[in-house]
Amino acid sequence: MADRPPLPPFTHETAVQKVQAAEDAWNTRDPERVALAYSEDSVWRNRGTFVTGRAEIVEFLTAKWARELDYALRKDLWAFDGDRIAVRFQYECHDAEGRWWRSYGNELWEFDAHGLMTRREASINDVPIEEHERRLHGPRPASERGLSFPLR
Repeated sequence: MADRPPLPPFTHETAVQKVQAAEDAWNTRDPERVALAYSEDSVWRNRGTFVTGRAEIVEFLTAKWARELDYALRKDLWAFDGDRIAVRFQYECHDAEGRWWRSYGNELWEFDAHGLMTRREASINDVPIEEHERRLHGPRPASERGLSFPLR
């Protein structure tokens, strides 16, 4: 099994790297690529959906990004300890009818010794927004890396 650095136990620097790597991967909207960051038997709770294993992760993400169009995500490190990281995030997308949404959430992550995520728990709230209220336009530019995002 290949390692997926950075590896636990996390320092502040390596936790920030792990969070940015996750943000970058999710912004590709490539389910196969994203799933490689998770262990073969990874378990998720995403809102009220429960997912187990990479195949289900790919299926879940494929359906997600078919619904959530022009998806753009930002993640911030909230806390870390040993092999666990907590993040807050926001993403924006629109549905097939053209309605825009900003989704606010928190995630709890747990990693194995190889740096693969074995557990992901996500709590997410969706807020309708107007297109002119958008703040996220594609992946985070290099000039904004390390910057936090506003609560509202």
